[in-house]
Amino acid sequence: MYKLYSHNDLDGVGCGIVGKLAFGEDIQVFYNSVGGLDFKVEKFFEEKENNEAVLLITDLSINEDNTKRIDNYIKEGGKAQLIDHHKSALHFNNYDWGKVRVNYDDGRQTCATSLLYEHLVENSLMEQSKTLEQFIELVRQYDTWEWDKNGNTKAKQLNDLFFMFSIEEFEEKVIKRIEQNDKFDFDEFEQKLLEMEDAKIERYIKRKKRELIQTTIDEKCTGVVHAESYHSELGNELGKEYPHLDYITILNMGGRKVSFRTIHDDVDVSEIASQFGGGGHAKASGCSMGNEAFQKYVIDLFHEESLRMDAPKNKLNLKESTSGVLYEGRSGHHYFVYCEDSTWYLQDNHKRTNHTFSSYHEAVNYIKRTDFAWLVKDDIYESYLKHS
Repeated sequence: MYKLYSHNDLDGVGCGIVGKLAFGEDIQVFYNSVGGLDFKVEKFFEEKENNEAVLLITDLSINEDNTKRIDNYIKEGGKAQLIDHHKSALHFNNYDWGKVRVNYDDGRQTCATSLLYEHLVENSLMEQSKTLEQFIELVRQYDTWEWDKNGNTKAKQLNDLFFMFSIEEFEEKVIKRIEQNDKFDFDEFEQKLLEMEDAKIERYIKRKKRELIQTTIDEKCTGVVHAESYHSELGNELGKEYPHLDYITILNMGGRKVSFRTIHDDVDVSEIASQFGGGGHAKASGCSMGNEAFQKYVIDLFHEESLRMDAPKNKLNLKESTSGVLYEGRSGHHYFVYCEDSTWYLQDNHKRTNHTFSSYHEAVNYIKRTDFAWLVKDDIYESYLKHS
């Protein structure tokens, strides 16, 4: 009997689906939160009926005590395998039963579902399946956020569908589709559901954009927002809307969780999450909301104002215009960003400053980070030019 302990997100459940396709009734799958896994693994070793079971752990890490338990279990003749793809879990490669890989040789990021499938195929524990591989690739692209770069909306839709059903219903649908079809696709009913979900997500993100608070923590500029849903989509859209922010912090007060997202290659949010006992990917990580995180991201910011959004429908005051773009800061100052001979300059209330920038975005990032600036409407822009 195999006993698989996995994460309760799409990638974790993808591992459960692979396991059930490989072992059928000879596997039991248990889905866990990040904080709940260690308790379940500890219970595994307390129950005598598990003495002959093969222990599989995917998409999650375990604490030091459970690491020792597994090591002893192996030495006493037991069988166990931990498979993960998070950088924070690389130390498990020091154990014969650990298999952690962050990237493939071609540079693509891995996911736990793809690693488990490859492990089982390589060890002749299941046969290859093209339909299953199509499903796994969608899971991988969504979990690594590669779908956004590739424009593969089908991967995002798979995750949307995952949250529309219970885990049991989702498993059943996917397993049946993989077993009965030559191609993994959505049916007509699911397509209609997904269209409705896309509209719902768009409205949700639009509302949350108005609630974003900017702050600097440990020399990193972050945007903080309270949200219980659509964390990946929200973090990605907020990152694109406010590229001057190093990362986005999403607070789920009901679940007492903190999610960190970034669109920047030079920012590793797994390092930020690790400060609070969490971890994850370079661009998507999280942690539990302990006292320190609660103080920094909730209490200290409680009275802060939300960021003002850039004017959305301008025809004159347009971003990246070399003739000049006007912003207003929280201080009340007006900042005029303009280009001369490939160099960008900055006026502060009609007075040219000593600051020069190599690009428009560099200049705008500066005023947004220092004075929470926003793009003003056309009428304010025209008035500013008249008084120049």
